[in-house]
Amino acid sequence: MQEKWTPSGWRAKPAKHIPTDYPDPAALARVEDTLRSYPPLVFAGEARNLKASLAKVARGEAFLLQGGDCAESFKEFHPDAIRDTFRALMQMAVVLTFAGAKPVVKVGRIAGQFGKPRSEPTETINGVTLPSYRGDNINGMEFTPEARIPDPERLLKAYSQSAATLNLIRAFAGGGYADLHNVHRWTLGFVEGSPQGERYRKLADRISESLDFMAACGVTPDTTPQMRAVDVYTSHEALLLGYEEAMTRVDSTTGDWYDTSAHMVWIGDRTRQLDGAHVEFCRGVKNPIGMKCGPTLEPDDLLRLIDRLNPDNEPGRLTLIARFGAEKAAAGLPRLVRTVQREGRTVVWSCDPMHGNTLKTGSGFKTRPFDRILSEVRTFMEVLPAEGAYPGGVHVEMTGQNVTECLGGATEITEDALSSRYHTHCDPRLNGEQALDLAFLVAEALRGARVEARRAKAG
Repeated sequence: MQEKWTPSGWRAKPAKHIPTDYPDPAALARVEDTLRSYPPLVFAGEARNLKASLAKVARGEAFLLQGGDCAESFKEFHPDAIRDTFRALMQMAVVLTFAGAKPVVKVGRIAGQFGKPRSEPTETINGVTLPSYRGDNINGMEFTPEARIPDPERLLKAYSQSAATLNLIRAFAGGGYADLHNVHRWTLGFVEGSPQGERYRKLADRISESLDFMAACGVTPDTTPQMRAVDVYTSHEALLLGYEEAMTRVDSTTGDWYDTSAHMVWIGDRTRQLDGAHVEFCRGVKNPIGMKCGPTLEPDDLLRLIDRLNPDNEPGRLTLIARFGAEKAAAGLPRLVRTVQREGRTVVWSCDPMHGNTLKTGSGFKTRPFDRILSEVRTFMEVLPAEGAYPGGVHVEMTGQNVTECLGGATEITEDALSSRYHTHCDPRLNGEQALDLAFLVAEALRGARVEARRAKAG
């Protein structure tokens, strides 16, 4: 029996990576009280719909695509940036859907992904040491003592930006922009002359031919609304638990607690302590929950965490997001998958090929080599079936903007080129071309699995 849960129960548990150096705790409490009076950003019914879709992923009937910014910022908040990220997700989803012949569950790292746990509490530049930048909802990126002071008013600005972002995403998803007939128009400008852009155009031509055939048979967006609109859900790491608590409300139809800051929240690799505050908070909300699983996680500890977060073994409730690094995935991932399979736990397995493959160049830029990212995804797509499990999704930090933050890719971004368009406020992201390349890699694996399944059925 688990102890009774309350939204504030996490405060009695040890909490990592939550700032404790707010100069005025009373001001922080006032901001949290203000947030409690604000409307929900998402609704319980939407979170239940996402859980039902993730249950299909857990059964191998769908695929999860989760992607978006490393850390959203106030400075770069612009409708064009939101549109470009949405469009890049749509491109990736079309590639995956066509290859896998399965629905793709689309979840953005967006409309709330501000705070970031940091490896070190301070950073030093030219002999000056200041507190680390921890995300725009906590402090400022500028390297000054004033900017690095945690400011609770930033939480209110983060809420407002999340609400505006959600409003635009809902308009794109339901207002016709996501219509499959726009598949050619989704090509980002800087991708058009690339090898991946050409592959995408050929795929788009095939989809257009299929749509023409369907229209001749009377199947159009007017008769089949699913062709005109899509479901796009939001997610972020549930790091600042005071904010998450303030956004947690009782659903009037079920009496259950839901975190209305996002449809899905996840626990990071640094904050998944069994007796910690983040696990305590997440175990009580009924949203779909994600949990990052890295090289330090032992199989027995994973089972205990699964039982704490999903005691009823509910399909779609828990997504395990593997983030080992290309060099460690082949040795570490099978141990976890094998244990979960043996014990009969129902989870979604997803691959985060980003966080375990970060390095710093000689010139001081944090980057991620694209070949390592692809290598970890390949390992994931091979290990899961070998252990009798379904490789259910990918979780990537990406943007629709033409950035140069990850090394390699079709345009062969070099270390010297990183500085030309390095815009991230925290960790390096895939640009649109690299994201498409990754989607085609996963699509080929899904297509191969589909062919093998057909052969097995025929034989």
